[in-house]
Parts: sequence; structure tokens; C-alpha cells
Amino acid sequence: MSGVALRELMTGPVRPLGAKGVPSGIAKTAVSAPTELTAMGFVGDAQGDTVRHGGTEKAVHHYPFEHYASWARDLGPRDLLDRPGAFGENLSTFGLSEEDVAVGDVFEIGTALLEVAQGRQPCWKLNERFGFKAMARLVQSSGRTGWYYRVLRPGIVGPGDALRLLHRADPQWTIARIRRLFYVDTLNRNELEHLSRLDKLAKNWRDHALRRLRTSTVEDWTARLDGVDATKERHGNDHV
Repeated sequence: MSGVALRELMTGPVRPLGAKGVPSGIAKTAVSAPTELTAMGFVGDAQGDTVRHGGTEKAVHHYPFEHYASWARDLGPRDLLDRPGAFGENLSTFGLSEEDVAVGDVFEIGTALLEVAQGRQPCWKLNERFGFKAMARLVQSSGRTGWYYRVLRPGIVGPGDALRLLHRADPQWTIARIRRLFYVDTLNRNELEHLSRLDKLAKNWRDHALRRLRTSTVEDWTARLDGVDATKERHGNDHV
């Protein structure tokens, strides 16, 4: 997996998204010059909801460009799929996928060091981005989610740089394996116990594993995948 070149390095400010103009940083564009990477992400990049997006455990988002062809087959031609940036990614590459990359993998890029922290949990803003209300659910079910890095060493990253793998902490715990546990084999207690002890995994994912072990239930994904309005419609009569 070493020496995978960037196709694009992308950042974006907060802009109105969708019909309701929700503040979001999901729309990214390519940068043409070396860019500073801090512990919180790239200078010039921003998030509209800093509670659920961004932060040290989601400082950099990576999305494989090879998925774009699959999405074009699934959805039909869309302008968004003509170039990287449709999924809010900062890093676009050929040659790395969720089956290859594991939590705790450390990559050098430019003068910075990145560590894989978690997979992406898609949210309803993808529905707004694509104008398709089931998009977030399709991203989750397809496994084409991408992943996030924490920044171990801030530095300068250029659009012509490459990701070079330096270290693997838990290579068996790929993003694809964790996604399957979270969304398919959701109450596999043996796997959940192992996952809850995976110290390189972002704490909120470990907390999900512990909660499932304690309650033997799976969290409701409706608000995240369909948006707040959908949740209200579903539960609006609960307390009549």
C-alpha cells in the first residue's frame, strides 16, 4: 500500500447546502498549492456542524476515486461524479480502499503523519448533496464510505504528494470489517468485545460497541441517515 499518489487534495468553506440552505462544508474543490495541515484539519477547510463533523478524530477525510465509477453505474450520469469532491473528501486516490486500510494504519504525506481513526458514518447531508433522499443509506449499505484520519504530526501537504504507509497497528481490523460489524453483523458479541478494546479506533465507535454489548440493541440510525425531519415524522405521535 505504500506510495499511493494523490489524485486531488481538496478543501472547502462552509456554504449553504440543499433547498433549506443548511450550512455545510461538504462541497470541496481542488487546491493547487501546498497546504498546511493542523491537528484539526487543512487550513481553508471547514465544517458546518462542528459537533458531528471535523475535530481531531475526523481531521482528514479520504475517499477512493475508484468508487465513482460504481456510483455512476448505480445512479446514472451525474455532474457531481465527473471529478473528486462529491463526498466531501480531502484526499482522493486510486489504489486504496476500505478493504485495504485498517484502523491504526499510519501514513506519511508531505511532512505530515496521519493515522486511520474510523470509517465514515454517512449522514443525511449526502442526500442533500446528491438530491437523492436515499443516498446516505446507499453509502452505508454499499461499504463505499471512505475513512477519517487523525493527525499525528502537522505539516505541509501538496497536491502532488503521495501517501506512504509507515506502520500497521491492527491490520486485520480493516474499515470494511468494522463496517460489516456495525451495519450487517450488528450484535456479534465476540467481534464487539474485540472492537471495544481497539485503542486506535475513535472513542465514539468503541462506545457504540460497549453500548451494544450492554444493551443487546442497535442504535437508531434514522436521524443520521434521513435527517431530523424524518425522525420527527417517524416519532411524532409517540407521546400523544
